[in-house]
Amino acid sequence: MKKVRNRKVKTVPLCTWRFYVMTGVLLCGFVALIGRAAYLQVVSAEDLTKAGESRSVRVKGISSHRGLIMDRNGVELARSVPTESVWLDVETLLKTPDILNSEEWSAFSAALKRNKNELNQWVKKRSDRRFVWLERQVDPNVSLYIKRLDIDGVNFKTEYRRYYPSAEVTAHVVGFTGVDDKGLEGVEKAFDTFLTGKPGKEKVVVDLYRRVVEERGVLAKAEQGNDLQLSIDSRIQSAAYKELKRAVLSNGAKGGSVVVMDVHTGEVLAMASQPSFNPNRSDSRLPALTRNRSITDMFEPGSTVKPLTVISGLTSGKFDVDSKVDTSPGRMYLDYAYVKDHRNYGVLTLDGIIKKSSNMGVSKIALELTDEEFLSTLYAVGFGVETGLGIQGEADGKLTPRPNWSRHEKATWSYGYGFMVTPIQLAQAYSILGSGGIKRTPTLLKRSEEEEIEGERVIEPEIALSVVKMMEQVTQDGGTGTRARVDGYRVAGKTGTSRKAVRGGYGDEYVTYFAGLVPATNPQFAIVVMVDEPAGDSYYGGTVSAPVFAEVADTALHLMNIAPDGEMSHPAVATATGGVSHD
Repeated sequence: MKKVRNRKVKTVPLCTWRFYVMTGVLLCGFVALIGRAAYLQVVSAEDLTKAGESRSVRVKGISSHRGLIMDRNGVELARSVPTESVWLDVETLLKTPDILNSEEWSAFSAALKRNKNELNQWVKKRSDRRFVWLERQVDPNVSLYIKRLDIDGVNFKTEYRRYYPSAEVTAHVVGFTGVDDKGLEGVEKAFDTFLTGKPGKEKVVVDLYRRVVEERGVLAKAEQGNDLQLSIDSRIQSAAYKELKRAVLSNGAKGGSVVVMDVHTGEVLAMASQPSFNPNRSDSRLPALTRNRSITDMFEPGSTVKPLTVISGLTSGKFDVDSKVDTSPGRMYLDYAYVKDHRNYGVLTLDGIIKKSSNMGVSKIALELTDEEFLSTLYAVGFGVETGLGIQGEADGKLTPRPNWSRHEKATWSYGYGFMVTPIQLAQAYSILGSGGIKRTPTLLKRSEEEEIEGERVIEPEIALSVVKMMEQVTQDGGTGTRARVDGYRVAGKTGTSRKAVRGGYGDEYVTYFAGLVPATNPQFAIVVMVDEPAGDSYYGGTVSAPVFAEVADTALHLMNIAPDGEMSHPAVATATGGVSHD
């Protein structure tokens, strides 16, 4: 038996040059990776973070809304309501195969009342756009329907649109905004900066389809717009609007306006115009309808200026309250034309001149005065300049007598022909009479009870008081404004009817007005009613405008709890055409 030898087994060397090389390579790789990781995490961390966030992190706007517009009692006249607008990510939209020929797209275009073919062409022209507005301020029911269609690339953004609860009633005062929420007319435009809020910003993370998946925090808070309280009283405004509309429609008139002012504060309590419009509907905002006639329309004031001519006479010292003027024979020839009354009134006192609305009477007063004496009152009450109401579009009227004007021109100015004013200017003039000769700037903003109301004396108080008493005769039996009476209150006012100027003279169209103060013994309100081009035979201020004055004044007096100062009932009154001036 052979003896087995013990053989030594050969093993792989633990350390050879190959091993060291491989180990070194691996170690270098690990070190490089660790170094690179450290470089990326420490040195380039900020740059990489920015690069990553640039693809997914966005700064999103936080919507803000305009402030409320309220009347003097806190009733809302304008507020912002949330609404949604449709925008398209066209690039994403067109990634869906044959999307523009799908049933969903047909339903989408129909919901927006768009022609499908035209919409398709519109979309294709913007194939590389990632954001484009399609429809602003969509109806809530329509937006809900579109959301249910779930079309990729069709997105919504919450915005705010203005809603006007009183619609046509306060449309000309409040105005309206555009789709960008900027004021375009009325108070909305005049106080746009004050009402407009400041949008905020927040950081968000979006996905591939720009949908927000994470909110990173607010960068800047949204600041809402300031609320604005007007001097308008919605109740009086509603009455003025209703009565004016009734008068315009019943008389087939072209339009009209009503202004109600507080004589002690200058606050405008009502300002209505006809025709009107619904500011909630953009399709009704036609230029002919959106014009605020109370501040834009100029007209020759006619007989409503006669009390101011009497004031000029009294201020000059050449006349007093007991003065008498002989108007016989009822007409006179001046330079190249006649000045005349409807009939011969004979000798009239100053209050008789106003009561009968005598053109002859005021003409003879004016001709006794120097030009400066005669014009002083017209300038003093603010004719020829803006009132300072602060609303865009206000006309300044026209008060520019010709150098070396004729005696006939001067006479016609005395009864309101030859120059032009606006309803708000006439209301300011009468409020000066009612306040005892103090001129205050009209305002559409409510004044605080503690606010000191500055004014300028432009007429002596005893003269203003005397003329207001004379104006009471206009609404008494035999006057031209009996239909302006208010049960339980004394009314001081003046009717007016003027023919409208045309090329080469005057046409057959008329403007009728009544301007007055109530209560006459302690005036609180100055009210002007103007009706433009009433049709038919009833085109006089005493028959068209005076009844509107009576209804508006009655509403204002009772709503403001003004104590009665006159008879609680009146006998039947004569029409304004019965033996008196046709004003």
